[in-house]
Amino acid sequence: MRIPAVVIIVFFLMLGNASAQCFATNNTFNDGEDINFIVWYKLGPVWLEAGKVRFIADSTVYNGKPAWHIKSFGTSYENWDSFFKVRDLYEVYTEQDMLRPLEFTRQNYEAGWTVFEQYKFDHKKQVVYSITENSDKKRTYDTLAMKPCTHDLLSAIIYTRNLDYTKYTINQKIPVMTIIDAGFYPLYLRYLGKEQIEDRDGNKYKCIKLKVMLVSGTMFNAGENMTVWVTDDGNHIPVLIEADILVGSIKAYLSTYKNIRFPMDAKVKN
Repeated sequence: MRIPAVVIIVFFLMLGNASAQCFATNNTFNDGEDINFIVWYKLGPVWLEAGKVRFIADSTVYNGKPAWHIKSFGTSYENWDSFFKVRDLYEVYTEQDMLRPLEFTRQNYEAGWTVFEQYKFDHKKQVVYSITENSDKKRTYDTLAMKPCTHDLLSAIIYTRNLDYTKYTINQKIPVMTIIDAGFYPLYLRYLGKEQIEDRDGNKYKCIKLKVMLVSGTMFNAGENMTVWVTDDGNHIPVLIEADILVGSIKAYLSTYKNIRFPMDAKVKN
């Protein structure tokens, strides 16, 4: 199974608590929030800037009801395209009150490998209507029995940004059921406490530290092979992601943000 490359290093930042409330009201992000990351790749002893990831949140209407429309774009830089070209698009519509996923779409191009996925969630019938296609498989239509508390990649991030991490103990696992490639995966993160970190520009942030369980794919081995630091404030925005991949290592740094809901209180003033 092939799992997304550039965007995935951000998509598995925070995977939520399926043993508690499955869905939550939004108390962390604003209409118009726009967050950007720079992706770095370690080639031998040298770190090189390789691509970028962007997340945008907008309020909208879906089937006549208020909803959120979340989009993410992952792109390798042109000078990296001959090595590993990435053009990824993800988007999800969720309920505005409970943040439950309504419709998710994934379109990937990664070094010649293409993927299309679309899921429509029927929470009354507890089914997911899926359309899947990739370079090795013709387009397939299916109706899947929904697992309890199922999220897609984007709705998982939205939901888990609203978790209260003060309720967890060091090394506690926090699971979530996630649908990927028409399969259901009981993934998790491990809470590692709080830590102050510094980005490439010398900015310091008070953060929550998390270790993330990954699914094996085009870039990653399965296991707890990713570490993430998110802001220890009301925004819960990722600041740094580190991951070992099949060949080398990757880091993603928060680069810009605007229209966030709360002041960036996690940033340490000099």
